[in-house]
Amino acid sequence: MAERIQLHDLHFKPYLSEAQIQARIRELGQEIAADYQDKKPLFIGILNGAFMFTADLARACHFDADFAFVRLKSYEGTSSSGEVITMIGLKAPVEGRYLILVEDIIDTGRTLHTFLPQLQAQNPASVRIAALLSKPEARVKPLEADYTGFEIPNKFVVGYGLDYNELGRNLPAIYQLED
Repeated sequence: MAERIQLHDLHFKPYLSEAQIQARIRELGQEIAADYQDKKPLFIGILNGAFMFTADLARACHFDADFAFVRLKSYEGTSSSGEVITMIGLKAPVEGRYLILVEDIIDTGRTLHTFLPQLQAQNPASVRIAALLSKPEARVKPLEADYTGFEIPNKFVVGYGLDYNELGRNLPAIYQLED
């Protein structure tokens, strides 16, 4: 894994390597396959952060599935704004479908807490959440993923889709803000 990096004015240290991330995604793919291989679920990737995780999770799930994306925004800088804005809405019909929301990180839980009722109102067969990262210490809404890659401390991270003011998304590993 690379050494520490700088994005804008902040310095980050290596936290999760590309190999660790990919190994865990393969495991998640097996877990999801065991639950959904005969159901053809609709994976809904939450942009921008979950684009890499969604793509890699899709490759790790060896069964028929559909994919769609929404863009929800709640972060500004290194913290949640407390407000969730839908930038691009869901176009695919979800009634009667098995949905798997793919999220890069669940920290406060506000984003999904706001989005889930919108999905439930459309009468899907089920809704489950796959999150690469979870920060239980940061949670302000009661929300847990059904499939979690890694539980991490309440520290700001970048890489593998996660950004700091739009930088760092393309890094193959995850880096943590230095103290």
